[in-house]
Amino acid sequence: MGSGIAQVTSLSGADVTLIDTDEGALDRALAAIRSSLDRFVAKEKTTAEAADAALARIAVATDLKAAAGAEIAVEAVFERLPVKQEVFRTLSTIVAPETVLATNTSAIPITEIAAAATHPERVVGTHFFSPVPMMRLCELVRGIHTSDEALAKARAFAEAAGKTCVVVNRDVAGFATTRLICALVNEAARLVENGVISAEDLDTACRLGFGHPMGPLATADLTGIDVIAHATENIYEDTADPQFFPPALLRRLVAAGEIGRKSGKGFFDYEGLSTGLWTAGGAATARRVSRGRVPAPARRRWSR
Repeated sequence: MGSGIAQVTSLSGADVTLIDTDEGALDRALAAIRSSLDRFVAKEKTTAEAADAALARIAVATDLKAAAGAEIAVEAVFERLPVKQEVFRTLSTIVAPETVLATNTSAIPITEIAAAATHPERVVGTHFFSPVPMMRLCELVRGIHTSDEALAKARAFAEAAGKTCVVVNRDVAGFATTRLICALVNEAARLVENGVISAEDLDTACRLGFGHPMGPLATADLTGIDVIAHATENIYEDTADPQFFPPALLRRLVAAGEIGRKSGKGFFDYEGLSTGLWTAGGAATARRVSRGRVPAPARRRWSR
């Protein structure tokens, strides 16, 4: 997510510093950005000159002190509250008081993250969607203390990066979009684990019956079943609503390391498929396995 946000921000003409404690992760991020930009050039979505210029605007660092002077700092670390709070606690000592502190969390309440920051009024949720260069939505989320000014700056930032924004005015766990997809994925997983329907047929039903471009289980594989599981656990802990308690199948897949597209297997099997399957210009043919075959949208070419 961090590399995707860096890519769309640099393409908008802004200078970006991509920060990670692991130099290897930074190398992989730059390689992923270069590969993504090359696909955009191949599909004539941008020019080679613009892609080179965008890459040149991205600096890398392993110390959060590199964020000093930033107009907006976007956090995209692991979905654990203590980890995010530590990032915001440290950032608060580095950046200027007027710097907007944005979090890409998909489920953790913004107010809880902002509690670790000084000037919590400048903390706002900027929930981008994966893959960031292709998905046009950004869900902006207000914490209890989020100021109108911080929200406006976050909107301007996301819109400059080519995103359409929706605003969540009440800071509830899961916000709007994550609550919807978690409820759908949970029920879909329950139907599959109870033998009511196959994973492939369930996703086909959602695509053809509801007009969804991608079924909920393929969406979970794309997002990461571990990410979905963490999100639904966060919502359940906050609400105690049983519909958000992750079903056994979801938990077993995470325990087995079968967390979707990034691991090669999840609700569907992706082993041996092109690494560009879910990105611009990617195409592949899936083989049938007992769990199910990749539904048709997984083989479509993405276009902006």
